[in-house]
Parts: sequence; structure tokens; C-alpha cells
Amino acid sequence: MELSTLLQLSWIAGIVALVLAVLLYFRIKALPRGNAKMQSIGNAIQDGAMAFLMREFKVLAVYIVVLFGVLAWGLSVATASSFVLGALLSLLAGFVGMKAATMANTRTAEAAREKGRGDALMVAFDGGAVMGLCVAGLGILGLTALYLYFQYEHSLAHVLHGFGVGASSIALFARIGGGIYTKAADVGADLAGKVVAGIPEDDPRNPGVIADNVGDNVGDVAGMGADIYESYVAATVAAIAIALTMKDTMLSKFLPNASEAALQVEALREHAKALPLWLAGIGLVVCIVAIAVLRIFKNTKPDKALRIALLLPPVIFIALTWVVISSLGLSTGIVWVVASGAIGGGIIGLITDYYTSARPVLKIAEASRTGAATSIIKGISVGLESLIVPILVLCVVIYFSNLYLGLYGVAIAAVSMLAVTAMVMTVDAYGPIADNGGGISEMSGLGKEVRDITDELDAVGNTTAAIGKGFAIGSAVLTAIALFVAYNMEIDAKRLAAGLEPMTLLITDARVLIGVLIGGLLPCIVGASTMNAVGNAAGKIVQEIARQFKEIPGLLEGKEGVEPDSRRCVDIATKAALNEMLLPGVVAIMSPPLIGFLLGAEALAGALVGATIVGAVLSLFMANTGGAWDNAKKFIEKGGLEGAKKGSEAHKASVVADTVGDPFKDTSGPGISILIKVMSVVSLMIATLL
Repeated sequence: MELSTLLQLSWIAGIVALVLAVLLYFRIKALPRGNAKMQSIGNAIQDGAMAFLMREFKVLAVYIVVLFGVLAWGLSVATASSFVLGALLSLLAGFVGMKAATMANTRTAEAAREKGRGDALMVAFDGGAVMGLCVAGLGILGLTALYLYFQYEHSLAHVLHGFGVGASSIALFARIGGGIYTKAADVGADLAGKVVAGIPEDDPRNPGVIADNVGDNVGDVAGMGADIYESYVAATVAAIAIALTMKDTMLSKFLPNASEAALQVEALREHAKALPLWLAGIGLVVCIVAIAVLRIFKNTKPDKALRIALLLPPVIFIALTWVVISSLGLSTGIVWVVASGAIGGGIIGLITDYYTSARPVLKIAEASRTGAATSIIKGISVGLESLIVPILVLCVVIYFSNLYLGLYGVAIAAVSMLAVTAMVMTVDAYGPIADNGGGISEMSGLGKEVRDITDELDAVGNTTAAIGKGFAIGSAVLTAIALFVAYNMEIDAKRLAAGLEPMTLLITDARVLIGVLIGGLLPCIVGASTMNAVGNAAGKIVQEIARQFKEIPGLLEGKEGVEPDSRRCVDIATKAALNEMLLPGVVAIMSPPLIGFLLGAEALAGALVGATIVGAVLSLFMANTGGAWDNAKKFIEKGGLEGAKKGSEAHKASVVADTVGDPFKDTSGPGISILIKVMSVVSLMIATLL
């Protein structure tokens, strides 16, 4: 098998993924939307989601234009143009995915009503698949096109760095903006509905319910899609950047016989540069086949079907990689690195699943018997404990990657973890679609039988969302480390070319220590600003809902013909998200050049180390703690805790804990994980200027 053939495979896989996404999109569109009430609610959700997205795009358009000018002036027009391409593809993936998700929600509820659980599962799954295929397809097409066009040009590294910064910037704003929106609406609606007014979740009397359902889409579909797209792109960029500057001795690890490798250095460098692209291509092919094959399992239990969807593709990916590596005559050490990344990602996802849906959740529910304080204490304990295995797994992955391929192997492990991105994103986007479907069935009064189906699908979605967050954060850490390695190698290559000594990072160097401390502080700043944003906006929504209950006669009593003004809550959440996402964005994008130009390359390297360590621990802790509190509340609501039910003191305590956890898991945790990637990719782009 030739290298050019593998690159063509990546290109073709990207095109096929997009074609399949278009076909699924129109298949979903052709499905029945239900009765007039369902259509009205679905239209309100879609209109709110698209209104938010359009307003966010206007803000981001200004940012893109300004940064294009800065990059064109400071680096090159090619780098600035690739930045715009990376940003636009990220926006496109989010737009198409959001359209598909907001179309699929009513159709999921209608399928549950007319055809049953299996068909409803597949509608939600196909809606998620549109997002998954667009994220992976657009990512691989953009990267492969730039690589093939610039592969023999000196500007290849800068062009890819620009593309990565474009993807990272949009991911940061989309994830944090969407996260603030969704949790402000969710917390506000829950507090005003369940705690203040004592009405069920998704009750049509609650003016915040539509905003809550809109938030599921802007945060967990568009935001999560941008997050995974950015990791997918950044890991590949890091691997290629390292390949461009790695020493000849390291390339010898690509062949079983080192003496033979010495004779093929340039050919092996081409393999090292192209390896991440064709690994992504193989992974995408596996996901395309898996998405098609999953229909066989549509009538099995939803949790079993989606676990198969998540766990089987990495195994097939490893096997196919072994076949390709063997056919190219390369070292099997590459396969071990690929396996460590792919398996490591799966383990992190399963551990996240355990701590957010198994025995630890039962302990939190039990602690809720004695009040909100004990529920929160137990949740924090579970969250801290949940860090142990994932961090150790990342250490093992880094060890084996370095053992077989040096620090380049860390980047390949990150690429391998993300190779099945299309399936991970598909299953993750399924969750909010199923959640919206349940909300629509509740607000439309479709009855207990339909709601039981949508509740089951939603419960599985909560689990897959938790797995997706663990996967996203684990891959973010590996990606950030790979980008850090690429940054160091870029600095050293520049200094050696100028006849200077390479950069030395000593912990006793004051500049490095200062950088580590500043870097460790930045995730805390982002976490504080996003938590504060959610709290402020949620408070405003609670006040607005209370005002409507007081001033609209018959609303709280459910008088026929009396409707809440949902648009007010949507507007409050939208304004809060767009205003409050700016500070975290500025911190992430401006801190690397400020630290680098004021304190030097060594201080910036220290800042990346500090931000990565603190960010990895803090983001995983917040995501797992929030997920565990959420499922403890749901466990009590389903009657799982003996002697406790909805409205009991234990349930009220769990609602308070879950309210604290909402911005933990869906705003601050994901925002911090993106911060460390954005800082790293911006640092890599400016490395040659330091």
C-alpha cells in the first residue's frame, strides 16, 4: 500500500462522510413532525437555537476579521487565510449539526408515539450522526487539503498552525458561550419550576422550559461539536508539527531495523507527516461503517446499542491500523502507540461512566437524605476520587507512546484517541436530541407511555454525554501535551538555525516558575468567570419566571389558552452568553503572546505546563462531579431511593446539588479543557516570533 493511496483514502472518507451526513439530514427532514402542538414547540426551540447561533456568528465574524488582519500582518496571508478556513469549517459543522438536532427532536417524540422505542432511538441517533460526520468530515478534508497543497512548502507548519488556531478560537467561544446559555436556562428553569413553584421538569407552564431546550442544542450539540472538532484538528496539527522538526534518530523508530531506517530518512519523514492524516482517515471509515451497521441493533436496549457504538469502533480501528502498518513495512511499535491512545480513551470514558452512573451515584443519593450540604460534600468526594484512574491512564499512555515513538508518539496517541471522533460525537449529540424529544412529549401531553420511552432514551443520553465529556477532556490533555512538545521543538529548531543554544526548562529557573504559577492560575480565572456568568444569568431568569407567574393570570394554574412568554427567557440567556464569553476568550487567546513576549519563551513553556496540569485536574473533576450530582437527582426522581420521591426533602437536596453541578459539568469544566488547548495552539503559532 502506497502513502499516496492512504492520503487519498482520507480525502475520500471525508467526502463520503459529508455525503452521508446530507442524506441523513434529508431523511430526518422527511419524517413526520407530529401534531400541531409538537410542531409549535419544535419551531420555538429551533427558532431560539438559530437566533442564538446567528447572534453568536455576528460577534465571531468581527473577531475573525480582526485576527485575519493581525495574522496577515504579523505572519503571512496564507496563515491568516488558513485561520479563516479553520474557523469557517467549525462554524459550518456547528450550524448543520444544530439544524439536524433541532429537526430530529420533534421527530424523535413522534417516532416514540407512533412506532416505538427502536425507531425513536434511530431518529435521535441519525440526528447525532449528522453532527458527528460533519465534524470529522470537515476536519479531515480541511487538513488534508492544506497538507497536499503546502506539503513541499516551507510555510506548511504556519498554515496548519493557523488552521488550528481558527478551529480552537471558535471552539472556545462556542463551548463557553453555549455552556453559559444552556446552564443559565437550565438552572433558572429548574429553580423557578421545581423549587419555587413546585411543578415538574419540562412543564409547559414554565416560561424557562423552551430556553432550557434551546440550551441543550447550543451547548451540547454546537458547543460540544466545536470542542471535539478542535481537538481532532489540534492533535493532527501537533503531530505534523513535531514530524517537521523531529531528529533523524527519532525517525529510525519507524522501521524495525535501525540501519535500514538511516538510509530512508526523508521517506520516513514523509510517513511521519502523513501518519496522523491517514490514521484519521481509517478511523472515519470505521465510523461510517459503524453508523450504517448500528441499525441492526435498533431493537435492542438503547444503552446496549450505544455502548456497542462507542466501544466497537476503536477495536476495529486498531486492527485495521495493524494491517496497514504491516503492509507498509513499518515498526509494530506504531500499532502499540495507536492502541494505547484508542484504548486509553475508552477506559477514561468507562471510568467516567462508572463515577457518574453507578455505585458512587447511589452514595450521593443516600447522602441527600440528610440535606443539600451532605449531598454536595459526597459529590465533591466522588469527583475528586474519579480523577485517580483517568490521570493514571493518561500517564500510562504517555509512557508507552514515548517508549515506542518518543514524544512524537504522544501526538499519535492523541490522534488515535480522536480517530473515532465521528462516532463519539454522534452518540454525544444523540443525548440532547433525546432530551428535547422527552421535553416535547411532556409539553405536548403525549401521555405516560410515550414519556416512558423518551425518558429511557434520555437516561441513556445522560450516560453517553458523561462518557463524551470524559473522552473530550482526556483527549484535550493529550492534545495539549502534544502541542506543548511541538512548541518546544519549534523554539529549539529556530534557535539551532540561528546558532543559539536550545531552550532549557529548569524548575529552578525563575522565569519557568513564574510561568507555571501564572499558567496554573488561568484555568481558575476561566472557571470563576463562567460560574459567575451562569449564576448571574440564572438569577435573572428566575426573577423573570417569578414575574410571569405573578403577573400573567392563570399561568401557574394551567388555565387553558394562557401561554408563558418564553422569548423573554431566551433573550436573557442569549445576552448573558454573548456578553460573558468574551473574558474567557480573551484570557485564552491573549495570555500566550503576553507571557511569551513579556517574559520569554521559557516562561510561556512554564505557563503551558501549569495550565495543562491544573486544567486537566479541574476540568475532569468538575465534569464528573456535576454528572454524578445530576444522575443522583434522577435516581431519586425515578423512585430508586427507598422512602424518597419527587418533592421529598431528599429530592429537594439533590436538586440543589444538581443545580451547583450544572455549570460544573456543562460550562466551566468544558471551558477549562478548551482553554489549555487554545493556549497551546496559539503558543505554537507564535513560537517562531519569540
